[in-house]
Amino acid sequence: MHIDAAGRSLPIRAGLAHALEDAWQRLARPGTWWSGAERIAIAAEVRRAATCGLCGQRKAALSPYTVDGGHDSHGVLAADAVEACHRLATDAGRITETWVRGIVDGPLGEERYVEIVAVTAIVTALDTFDRALGRPLRALPEAVPGDPSRTRPPGAKRNLAWVATLAPQDIAAGDPDPYAVHGDKNIHRAVSLVPQEVFNFFDLDVELYLRDDEIRDFAQEYRAISHAQIELIAARASSINACFY
Repeated sequence: MHIDAAGRSLPIRAGLAHALEDAWQRLARPGTWWSGAERIAIAAEVRRAATCGLCGQRKAALSPYTVDGGHDSHGVLAADAVEACHRLATDAGRITETWVRGIVDGPLGEERYVEIVAVTAIVTALDTFDRALGRPLRALPEAVPGDPSRTRPPGAKRNLAWVATLAPQDIAAGDPDPYAVHGDKNIHRAVSLVPQEVFNFFDLDVELYLRDDEIRDFAQEYRAISHAQIELIAARASSINACFY
């Protein structure tokens, strides 16, 4: 049992509780390409997408690319950023390379897009956790002032995915190295164009799931449920969410 900052009693591991709190606070801090206020605006759009009329119509359509219109949004972010937030949140399984090219080769740019991907994934994980516990969604934190660093890893290339990624061997001196902490599988490279977001996502992921070295350590169980039970849940969730990784 863990008591959170609001004095609530939570039936979860202390390590997981701390990771959840850290993730919420990181959302509010200046990122690499977005300010803290903009990151909170991204999180708000991710939530708004669930009740967006255009997103609902696209989700029901045989192809989302046959439905035009404007998103129901908070009006803080530019239209391309809102489009990215809403599509990633509601219909990620039908995103195409053409759609990604149209977003990242435009004014938004691939660096800002990748940070949106990371924020969307983190907010989705945090909100899903609260829903699973039967709790109302937590209020988004107040933004922390400051400027984003706007630093792109010089070794990042488009050779693995539809956006540039940073291979472990291409990390330059002085660049953050998330692979030393969380492993260097392709999934760890997904948002590596913005290395801090690899830390931000996987610092939470390893507590919600397992650390990289624990996944294949079948001689020891690290959670209250077994490896087999964890993977059954993961496989079913992946199937429902059309995750093809």
